[in-house]
Amino acid sequence: MVSLLAKLLITDYQNTSDIKVRQAYGMLCGGVGIVLNVLLFFGKAAAGLISGSIAITADAFNNLSDAGSSVITLVGFKMAGQKADSHHPFGHGRIEYISGLLVSAIILVMAFELFKSSVEKIFHPEAIEASPMVITILIISVLVKIYMAFYNRSISKKIDSAAMDAVAKDSLSDTVATLVVLVTTVFTCFTGILIDGLCGVVVALFVFWAGLSAAKETISPLLGQPPEPWFVKKIESVIMEYRQQGVLGIHDLVVHNYGPGRVMLSVHVEVPSTGDILELHDMIDTIEHRLARELSCSAVIHMDPVCVDDEMTNTIKDKVAAIIGDMEGNIRFHDFRIVHGPTHSNLIFDVVVPFDYAMSDEQVVSYIQNKILEIDETFFAVIDVDKAYV
Repeated sequence: MVSLLAKLLITDYQNTSDIKVRQAYGMLCGGVGIVLNVLLFFGKAAAGLISGSIAITADAFNNLSDAGSSVITLVGFKMAGQKADSHHPFGHGRIEYISGLLVSAIILVMAFELFKSSVEKIFHPEAIEASPMVITILIISVLVKIYMAFYNRSISKKIDSAAMDAVAKDSLSDTVATLVVLVTTVFTCFTGILIDGLCGVVVALFVFWAGLSAAKETISPLLGQPPEPWFVKKIESVIMEYRQQGVLGIHDLVVHNYGPGRVMLSVHVEVPSTGDILELHDMIDTIEHRLARELSCSAVIHMDPVCVDDEMTNTIKDKVAAIIGDMEGNIRFHDFRIVHGPTHSNLIFDVVVPFDYAMSDEQVVSYIQNKILEIDETFFAVIDVDKAYV
C-alpha cells in the first residue's frame, strides 16, 4: 500500500537522495502510521473493555502513543525539509534525528506506565473474557503491526533515515507485544490461569528494549558518528583516480553530518611540492565538484605539498615508517618533513592514533621519539597526534 501511495503521490519517487523526496517519504509514512495506529487503538480498546484485560487495554494505549509518535515523525520530516537560513546556515536536517529521539522517549514512558499497571494486576488479578471477536481483533493487530514494521524498515533503508528506523523498531516491538497478549488471552481462556499481569510485564519489557534501541539509533548521529565505510571508500576512490595528475595520497578526512542530504567534508590531499601550483589547484577544484555531484556533499580540500625528490628525506621517512609499522595497532603518519639546523634536525610529522589504542597519546609520542633518537641523536621528533574520524 505504501509503495503504491509513493508512486501516486511522490514526484520522482525513485530519487531518494533528493531532500524533498526524502521529506515526502517521511511524511507519507507518518500519515499512514497515524491512520493505522488510531484504528488499532479503537479496536484494542474495545477488545480490552469486552474482555476486561489490562494487557489488551495497555496495548491499545501503546498504539495510541504510536499514533502520537507518527505525528512527531510527520512534523519532524516537514520541519527537516526547511531551507537553510541565517540562523541555521546548515539547514534543519537534524530535526529528523530529534523527532526520532522524541519517539524513543514516548516509547520509554509508555513502557514504564505499562510495567506499573501490570505489576498492580499481578497482585490484584481479575478474570478476563476471550471472545472470538477479541481474538480476531488481536490477530488483525499482529498482522497490521508486522506490515507496519516491514514498510517502515523498507523506507528507512531506502532513504537512510534513523527516525524511520526507530519507528520500525517500535512497530516490531508492538508486534511481539500484541502476540504475547494474544497467546496469554487464549491460554487463560482454556486453562483459567490468570497470567494477565505477568503478560503485561513481559510486554512492557519488550517495549522498553525497543525504546532504548531506537534512542541509541537517533542519539548517535546527534552526537556525531563516523561516516559509513562505503562513503569513505567512495571519497578515497574518487580522489585517488587523479594519481596521474599529481595526487599522492590523502589524510585527515573529516565528515560532518548536518542531517540526511546535508553532509560537509574536509580532507587533506598530498601533492608533489615540485608541481605546478595552478594545475594542482585546478585539479583540486575538479575533485571538489565531483564529490559534490556524486555524493551530494560540500567538500573542502586542503593541498599538502610533499617532498618526493629529496633522497635524504625519503630515506629517513622510510626509517620512521618502519618504526611505526612495528607498533601494534593501526597507527599511521603523514605530513612528514625535515627542518635542518646547525646542531640538530627536526623531524616534523603527524601520527593518527585510534581512540581505543592501548597506549596513551603521550606514550605513543614518547616511544616514537626514543626510537628516532636511536637512529641519530641529532634527530628531534616533533609529533602531533591526530584521531581517526572515519
